[in-house]
Amino acid sequence: MASNDVQDGIGKADGGNTHSAAPPPASPVLAPLPYHAALVAHLKRAEAEVWAWASSLSVQAQHAQELRAELLRKTYRLTPESHPQAHAICAAVVQRLGIEAATTLYQASDGAMGASLWYLPGEAHVVLQGPVLERLDETELSALLGHELAHYRLWALDGGDYYTAQRILDHCMADPLAAASHAESARLYSLYTEIYADRGAAIGAQSATPAIAILVKVHTGLGSVDPAAYLRQAEELESTDGRRSEGHSHPESYLRAQAVERWWRGAADTDAWLRRRLQGPLSADRLDLLDQLELSALTRRFIARLLRVEALGGELAQQQARAYFPDWGADEAVAGDDELSAERIDDSVRRYLHCVMLDFALIDEAQREAAVFEAARLAHTLGSRSEFITALKRDAGLGKRELDKLARRLDKEPSA
Repeated sequence: MASNDVQDGIGKADGGNTHSAAPPPASPVLAPLPYHAALVAHLKRAEAEVWAWASSLSVQAQHAQELRAELLRKTYRLTPESHPQAHAICAAVVQRLGIEAATTLYQASDGAMGASLWYLPGEAHVVLQGPVLERLDETELSALLGHELAHYRLWALDGGDYYTAQRILDHCMADPLAAASHAESARLYSLYTEIYADRGAAIGAQSATPAIAILVKVHTGLGSVDPAAYLRQAEELESTDGRRSEGHSHPESYLRAQAVERWWRGAADTDAWLRRRLQGPLSADRLDLLDQLELSALTRRFIARLLRVEALGGELAQQQARAYFPDWGADEAVAGDDELSAERIDDSVRRYLHCVMLDFALIDEAQREAAVFEAARLAHTLGSRSEFITALKRDAGLGKRELDKLARRLDKEPSA
């Protein structure tokens, strides 16, 4: 049940069925996640030529035929005549997801339980793996098929934009010279795609419970599981260990279980929760393409905050701001305390902001003492006073006498 199992270039196999209908109105709306939409918009804007190239790629008929033959060599095709129940369940799932596609089911020889999607525009090929037809009940099979067919639904949306983005990321990852930001973008795009597919599983089964059950069954190989107990286990873990996902292509199963349950019941903070659990605070150590933009924008707002302080806002500082951003204006937005909290930025970003502060605190020799003091006050607001003082010693060459004097002044401050 893996997004990295989603493959392109497979043609429609004989015996496929076409179904189309809108999802039932009682189901939550299945839409691309904010990360999907933001990355697609960025790639269209920043990489227009690459986008045009990737979106114009078409699968050659010969290549499609070769992959079709590969699929038929390695799997057993499940026809409506040989497996009517599986096809009936699949037809219902296709209807609930509102998909318009020719669908074909296959059984692979792999013994591990799971499934994968082979994609072509207008054609969905679902390959079942392991004893899923024997181990899963009807609602669980609906969830499994819903997960895989949701991959198809995402790729087909908006003229194939989300599929085009995936192709661009795949090509980047095939390049040994790919930047770390491209790798992180590809990882996060994959994680969010699995979250989207899990939502498709819930719609396919018309409940989050079977969607959670298949996560546990596929992960453990067990024939009988308790989804509610697994959710309690996940919540117990979150209460003591709220670290972000370390998954490469899939979030951890416990995170996926929580995510689909929260979405299905309509938790208002689901997007923020996902951002926290999949991405964590902004980190200079793991910037993706969108984080690069976010850090640049935060830097700009942070400099605007520095310049609001009299000792840090002289003409030399204004020139420094224009050196950072040539289009610097008079009415720049200012970073608030919430943007600089531990929930929003990590230590690596705070260290970077310390360097920015030093750039402005040391630029005007006539204002140096006052500027350094104001920068240190701001560092205290960031919760990194001692780290900033260390930076003053290491990077600015301040001696013990100056640093002790600065510390005494800070200690007298009401906020210190």
